[in-house]
Amino acid sequence: MAKKRSKRAAKKSAARSSGRKARAVSTERGAQPRGVINGWEDDPGAGAQPSGGQVLQRPVPVLRDQPFPTRIVNPSSAPEAKPHPPGTAEFRYWVAAEALRRGSDFWGALVPGTSWEVGAILPVDLDFGVDLNAFYDREGLKFFHASAAGRTVFSGESPDIVCHELGHALLDSFKPQLFDAASIEVGAFHESFGDMSAILSALQLSSVREGVLAETGGVLRRSSRLSRLAEQLGWAIRQSVPSAVESDCLRNAVNTFFYRDPDTLPTTAPATSLSSEAHSFSRVFTGAFFEGLAGMLATTASRDERALLQVSQDMGAILVQGIRAASVVPTFMSQVAASMLAVAAARFSAQGYEAPLRSGFVRHGILPPSMAVAATHASARIAALAATPSQSKTLPTLQLSVAEYGLGVPSIVVYAAAEPKRLQVAGAALAVGAAPSPGEDQAAKSFFEDLLRRGRLKIPGAGKGAAATLRAAAPQTHETHTHELRREGKHMVLRRVRIDCGLAHH
Repeated sequence: MAKKRSKRAAKKSAARSSGRKARAVSTERGAQPRGVINGWEDDPGAGAQPSGGQVLQRPVPVLRDQPFPTRIVNPSSAPEAKPHPPGTAEFRYWVAAEALRRGSDFWGALVPGTSWEVGAILPVDLDFGVDLNAFYDREGLKFFHASAAGRTVFSGESPDIVCHELGHALLDSFKPQLFDAASIEVGAFHESFGDMSAILSALQLSSVREGVLAETGGVLRRSSRLSRLAEQLGWAIRQSVPSAVESDCLRNAVNTFFYRDPDTLPTTAPATSLSSEAHSFSRVFTGAFFEGLAGMLATTASRDERALLQVSQDMGAILVQGIRAASVVPTFMSQVAASMLAVAAARFSAQGYEAPLRSGFVRHGILPPSMAVAATHASARIAALAATPSQSKTLPTLQLSVAEYGLGVPSIVVYAAAEPKRLQVAGAALAVGAAPSPGEDQAAKSFFEDLLRRGRLKIPGAGKGAAATLRAAAPQTHETHTHELRREGKHMVLRRVRIDCGLAHH
């Protein structure tokens, strides 16, 4: 009897395995038969597990194509374009290439005629060194590998991470003044945009849309494979710093975080709480965005995967136009949110998107209720601003006193979040109305001191008494500071070097 049961169990297991394999190699609907490669849907991991991601087949991507062409420079040559098995270097190459192409196609349709800030083609290095990390640095995208609990994890193997980093480069291409902004909130928004890029790019796959609708019962606001970002990297970081990430992913877009002035937040905190660190604070805007996305789907008649595709593309358009219209000020998130509401009211009134978006921004405190309502009253004017964004690629500068930090200079020059404020909005207070809006000088000083506390500032020629802060967990194979002080003429200027996503050493 034991043998018979064993044989029946083996047959059932084989049947289930066969079914999984059949689903895994299903081709995206409408794909052209020009050859296919294997890739991950969104991540190699599944929930709290480092493995279990869904494999699917996709058309061979052509990275050099417009819009937003990319080039993988490491490895220097592409492997044969065919369905390679997971766990191989060839498989990892095509996973990254497919995610790059998909993200470029999605955003390219929303910002036509825009080119990379780094030049005509964005270089991509799939293995820059040993780290649980990835970053964008105005030279290209860099991904890494590292070991955790006996498993080697490659950050460039996750479409979530690839599309997140691609998001940094894309935002830099159409809102370049954000890159050097001395503002905690602006830096956090850049990270939120990376996560929103991962989510919206994933929704361009019909298998993801069908899977998440089945997983959530059509209620998109529930936690799912879509909201859980970078499960495998989250697992790897959790092995050494359990409190740094979510219990089943790196970050989850389904959350209940409420806006706070970043000056009132600690520099670091466990993943269960908010801190002023950019990835942590970004979750407030990402949570509002995801709740708005779910509400937009609920306005559709069918609420099926085709409707979800259209909603994702509409959300991308609203987001891009809102960002373009937003003034770069210390309360940047509220400027983007109010602009998005105005764009939704002016250009998507028939779809009824404005109400669910407003709900998401109010529930997460990005806007107080009164300001969220007022934003739609100026919808036509703001929509016009979105169509004619600022032509300036840089922000105003200001002299920041730093004598107390022992840097050898009395002051430095920073690029301040000090554009003229187009909308009189701010984040919500914990009680009633809006929270006080800090001045650009206060925001810049807070940003600078935050860099010092984290050890993310490189101070050239600094003596032992300077304000450098060492990070015990910083990798030794490459530099991971995000900013440096540069001598430019007679001044020391604070410049961003990279947008670094290495949560393990924050």
